[in-house]
Amino acid sequence: MVVGAEPDMAVVGEAGDGQAGIDLVAERKPDVVLMDVRMPGMDGVAATREIVSAWPGCRVIILTTFDLDDYAFAAIRAGASGFLLKNVQPAELLAAIRAVSSGDASMSPRVTRRMLDLLAPALPALQQDAPHRHAGVLATLTAREREVLAALAEGLANQEIAERFFVAETTVKTHVGRILAKLRVRDRVQAVVLAFESGLVRPRL
Repeated sequence: MVVGAEPDMAVVGEAGDGQAGIDLVAERKPDVVLMDVRMPGMDGVAATREIVSAWPGCRVIILTTFDLDDYAFAAIRAGASGFLLKNVQPAELLAAIRAVSSGDASMSPRVTRRMLDLLAPALPALQQDAPHRHAGVLATLTAREREVLAALAEGLANQEIAERFFVAETTVKTHVGRILAKLRVRDRVQAVVLAFESGLVRPRL
């Protein structure tokens, strides 16, 4: 009802499990998917991974009961552009949908970093082979781009990064765009996850 009432949005389908969701995405080609993580059969994590791999233009927002749900964390790593609590206010839900539809993330790097810090100790598999796996792609970054990526992972906004490095905010935006392209990630949230996994930043315990 909330989404359908908006003049610039339309609900094109609803599904009760992950596989049905994938089938609907294949048929309807939506711009944004609101994905529950806990469903019968294929869960939302597996469905998210399949959707973002097969349809890169489709963005996924994870809906979860708990803001530190490890399933939501896994879905972020699988390619989701953010997560929202199921009790989110209508205005926040609509803003998130519009944000990811325009290419942004529905969750700020600051929130992403906090989630990574809190969940990392409970998820040892996170650190197993990630540093080796990401070493090559990190090597493509310039020294300044690595500094900007580390700043993103701290949760700093573009203006804060610009102030730290005494550059214009437009310069920071250029660096961020190049970082996303070189890392082949969808948005800032995914860049923060990669920075964390690679060991460029460490959890604050």
